Amino acid sequence: MIGSLAEHRKWWLLAAMSGVLGLIVFDETVVTVSLPSIADELGLSVSATHWVVNAYLLSFTCAVALAGRLGDHFSRRSYFTAGAVLFSLSSFFAAVATDGAMLIAARALQGVAAAIIFPTSIAILTTAFRPEERGVAFGYQTTVGAIFMASGPLIGGFLTEVVSWRMIFWIGIPFVFAIGMLLWLVWSPDYEAKRNGKSLVSAGLDKSGPVFLILALLALVTSVMQGPDWGWLSPLTVSLFLFGCALVTLFRHWELTHPAPILDLSLLKIPDFRGGVVIFAIFQFEKIALFVFVAQFLQSTVGTSPILSGAAVSLAILPTLGTSIIIGKLTDRLGARRVVLIGAAVHGAAILLLALASIRENYLLMLIPLLIWGASMPSIAIPVRREQMNSVPQEKHGQASGINLTLQMLGGSMGLAAMSALHAETQSYAILFAVVGMITLLVLPVAMRTIERS
Repeated sequence: MIGSLAEHRKWWLLAAMSGVLGLIVFDETVVTVSLPSIADELGLSVSATHWVVNAYLLSFTCAVALAGRLGDHFSRRSYFTAGAVLFSLSSFFAAVATDGAMLIAARALQGVAAAIIFPTSIAILTTAFRPEERGVAFGYQTTVGAIFMASGPLIGGFLTEVVSWRMIFWIGIPFVFAIGMLLWLVWSPDYEAKRNGKSLVSAGLDKSGPVFLILALLALVTSVMQGPDWGWLSPLTVSLFLFGCALVTLFRHWELTHPAPILDLSLLKIPDFRGGVVIFAIFQFEKIALFVFVAQFLQSTVGTSPILSGAAVSLAILPTLGTSIIIGKLTDRLGARRVVLIGAAVHGAAILLLALASIRENYLLMLIPLLIWGASMPSIAIPVRREQMNSVPQEKHGQASGINLTLQMLGGSMGLAAMSALHAETQSYAILFAVVGMITLLVLPVAMRTIERS
């Protein structure tokens, strides 16, 4: 009876934590379709609208390392709840924003909240499920995430065209409340990972590292995002970029020498974990680039409505509802390396086909590579996440999630900034999609060198 209760608890817990992933990817995708309408109502430039997306990504990147570190020291249930409350408040401020600055600030706050709840959810799931079950667990979680990811553009387009873009922020608030309630109902003390018994103060937690990291990322992303407007060789652009590079070097040295670093960079010595970090950074880069620029291309060049552009992206993601579970089972059976290599090759090739299709500026022709792209998406995320978490000691799962998500979201932030700059310079979506496809194929040599045969 006790064993049966524990089994039921962990599956209800999986439902709650899957909702977390769904909420975060929904918040990534639902906004992209609404950017033209937001720009019109608030009077934002193209680069400013991209900050509506990148403020979320950048604040997530800056906060997730510290958030993952703190998650290893506090009750995960209470910590998760605090993040959920913050997410609801930031959603409220985004919904009532009266200008671009307020909306971008609210989105940045949303990113901080997501940085708290997402790595905590991964750590909780890893504790609740045995190593041999985690592929299936992450497969189901990714399936739920795919449902939200697929519905995000369509819902965003519908609400923007029929009601208002502000509704995309209102609808997240009751959902966060429902996830929090489910977590408290099914919680078991067994889901708390072992603690080392030290307080954050006695452990000498790194306080300067987060400051170096935040300033470095802000400088780098801002210099790349604003380069087309300020001029690539302007003193401000060059100074910010060099300042960011210098701070990255300082941050690395600081973390390697600090007794209690905010990022335990020694984890990067584990080949599977190190390779997974690089792969997830590339994965986040291409995913965000396509979400933003496919919707933008369809509305600005092809001339489709927000609903139709959202439908195209939603249809692309729809196949993941079936492929996520299949890939999760294949990963447990065949090992991560083989699944990643095949999946990444298909995934990158689909983006290159999208670049060719975009030359014709045909809505239906774009759907073919988009469907292949969406169907192959889980073949990167599921096996890599499973391999990473299995390679890291359980007491460092929160820290590992923090490191992985920091560099993953950095890939998204820098990728969006770089692709925004590339499009501003070339005014060509075909070139943009081709570059994204070629970068995505870099997953292949990374996986060959770091992901072990299993």
